[in-house]
Amino acid sequence: MLVVMDNTATPEMVERVREEITRMGLSAHPLTDRNRTAIGVTGYNGNVAVERLRTLDGVREVIRYGDRYHLVSREHQPEDTIVTLDDIVIGGDHFPVLAGPCSIESRDQAFRIAEIVAEEGVRVFRGGAFKPRTSPYSFQGLGEAGLEILAEVREQFNLRIVTEAMDTESIELVAETADIIQIGSRNMQNYSLLKKAGKLRKPVLLKRGMAATVQEFLLAAEYILDGGNAEVILCERGIRMVANRPGNMLDLASIIDLTRLSHLPVLADPSHASEERSKVAPLSRAALAVGANGLLVEVHHEPGQALSDGAQALTPDGFREMMTELRRLAVALNKEFV
Repeated sequence: MLVVMDNTATPEMVERVREEITRMGLSAHPLTDRNRTAIGVTGYNGNVAVERLRTLDGVREVIRYGDRYHLVSREHQPEDTIVTLDDIVIGGDHFPVLAGPCSIESRDQAFRIAEIVAEEGVRVFRGGAFKPRTSPYSFQGLGEAGLEILAEVREQFNLRIVTEAMDTESIELVAETADIIQIGSRNMQNYSLLKKAGKLRKPVLLKRGMAATVQEFLLAAEYILDGGNAEVILCERGIRMVANRPGNMLDLASIIDLTRLSHLPVLADPSHASEERSKVAPLSRAALAVGANGLLVEVHHEPGQALSDGAQALTPDGFREMMTELRRLAVALNKEFV
């Protein structure tokens, strides 16, 4: 086991951690380099509760060997990864909003929504051509026809495209149109798909699984980086709750953890997290406040007629109002908005 200290930890903090490790019946071995101290721990067999070490002042991370991500960690790369699409920047102090419908339903629908979001400064248009749905009887997307419409949206409105690849068979087809390939929550642990994405030289937006831990999420991203693709964007999209309430829960604490543990950009998807449009704007403000690097939100010009996820899609007026609020908040937080 390894206890990694923050680079601001004082010698007193390091000694306090060493004493606590000894008190637990384990052996502590401080390891110091020019920038940071880590404490190697021997004697740990998995039966000793080590959670309290994480609560001590100066502790950045407690690592159990065997369940370790490496390439995505800040220990491997302290500086933020910045994903760029020409002059579009995702990561660091930038806060872009990626917006559009849940799914592409028609050329007219896509064009109307693209015009709305582009007027608000959005540079990346989201929209599903292939849609994984819980029910086999729900709208599954237009497939290749949807990709063709997305290509037209890029040309007409000068927008970049993020859209989902559902399997290894279609990912290269999706990559021909997408500027960012999305891997959805249901596929977060589809390791064959992650490995294939790792071989592509195109940014990947990886969504957290509905019941995945932060550790599992980062290990999934590790597959992509291990394949050679370093342009990965993480997306917190809400986790499944056991309580009898609609929607999921946007895990704001995980955004804090992810930005602390990993150098990869972290977006929030308040639309899927809430499944209710009245909650999207408040959750978006909260995500910006806790340090997210951007948003992925759904917008529809006629949500009541949407073929998928209409209840969580912002109306045009709701989207404009939210963007105005976010601009004000971004100024206070020294973020470069959109």
